Amino acid sequence: MQTTQKYRIVFLVVIFITSLTSFSSLQAQQGKFVVVLDAGHGGKDPGRPTKNGYKEKSIALKVVLEIGKQLEKNPDFKVIYTRKTDVFLELYERSAIANKADADLFVSVHCNAHHTQAYGTETYVLGAKNSDRNMAVAKAENEVIFLEDNYQENYAGFDPSSPESSIAIGIEQEVYVEQSIQLAKKIEDNFSGKLKRRSRGIKQLSLWVLHNTYMPSVLVETGFITNKKEGAYLNSNSGQKKIATQIRNAIEDYKREIDLNVGSLNLGGDTVPNEVTDEKPSIFNDITFKVQIAASKNDLATKSYNFNGLDNLSKEKSGVIYKYFYGSTSNYNKAQKLQLEAKDKGYKSSFVVAYKDGKQIELSEALKSTSD
Repeated sequence: MQTTQKYRIVFLVVIFITSLTSFSSLQAQQGKFVVVLDAGHGGKDPGRPTKNGYKEKSIALKVVLEIGKQLEKNPDFKVIYTRKTDVFLELYERSAIANKADADLFVSVHCNAHHTQAYGTETYVLGAKNSDRNMAVAKAENEVIFLEDNYQENYAGFDPSSPESSIAIGIEQEVYVEQSIQLAKKIEDNFSGKLKRRSRGIKQLSLWVLHNTYMPSVLVETGFITNKKEGAYLNSNSGQKKIATQIRNAIEDYKREIDLNVGSLNLGGDTVPNEVTDEKPSIFNDITFKVQIAASKNDLATKSYNFNGLDNLSKEKSGVIYKYFYGSTSNYNKAQKLQLEAKDKGYKSSFVVAYKDGKQIELSEALKSTSD
C-alpha cells in the first residue's frame, strides 16, 4: 500500500514538473516573431514551364528551407512552413496556415518565366493597380486554382482572367500594404545592392495567395528560370543560398525597425527629391502636406524626445499601425524643406504625403491641382 502511495506521489510530481516545463516552453514561444515561409507550387503543380529542365517548385522549396534554416538560428524568430516537401497545397490553405499561426509576416517564394530572355528579381505586394504585364503575371499565378477539386466552392466564383476579380481581392489586405512594401523594398535592395543582381522593382499585384493573409505579406520572384544564365544561378546551391541569405537579412532588418518603434516606410514613386529646386511659393489651398517619418505597432506620444528632437508632430492610426508625421503645411516647397529637416534628424526614408478634406490622397494627384 505504501509502495502504491509512493508511486502515486512520484506520478503526481512528474505530471506537475511536466506541466511546468510545458508552461515554460509556452512562455518561451510568446513574444517571438512568427514568419510563415511559403514555397510556391508543389506536387502536381510544377510551376512555370521551362525548356532547360529547371523546376520552379523545387527551387522555391530549397530557397524556403534555407531561409528557414537560417532564421531558426535566431531565438527571436519562430518559423512555420506551408510545405517542407514536394506536396500540392491549395492556395487558400497557404494563407489559412499563416492566419492560424497569427503570423507577423508571410513570405511566398517563386521563380519567374517569360518567352524572352528577361531577367531580374521582382517582389510583389497585394494591390489592385495592375498593368498589362502585372495582370498577365497575376493570371498565371492564380490559374493554379484550376488544379484544385473544389475551386468553384473555395474561391467563390473568382476568375483569374477577370480584371474585376483581381481588383476585388486587392481590397482586403489594404491595411497591411505599407508594411508589405517596407519588407519588399528591403528584399529588392539586398538583391541589387549586395548580390549585384538586376532588380525589376516592387510591384502591386492581385495574387490570391496573398489574399486574406492578415499580416504584411510579399511574394518574391527570385529570377527568371527561362533565362539561360539566371536559370542556372537559381538552380545552383550557391545561388539558392545567396538568395535565401538576403531574404533572411531583409526579414531580420524589418523586425529590427518594427522593434525600434520608428520603422520608416518608403513607398517609392511619390517621394520628393532631396533638394528643393523651386524657391517660388507653391500654395495649394485645399491640400495639406505632411512628412511621414515613421510607423509603428506601438502608440507613441508625439513628443520630441521620441523623435530625435523633432516637434510639430502628429499621428494617425491605420489598421494595426500608427503613422507619425512631421509638420503640416499647404506650401509644397515648405513640405520639401520639412522633409530635408527630417532626413537630417535621421529619418532617411521620410516622404511627403498629401491630404484633401481630411483624407490622404496620392501626392502626384495633389500636385496636379492648381496652386496659387
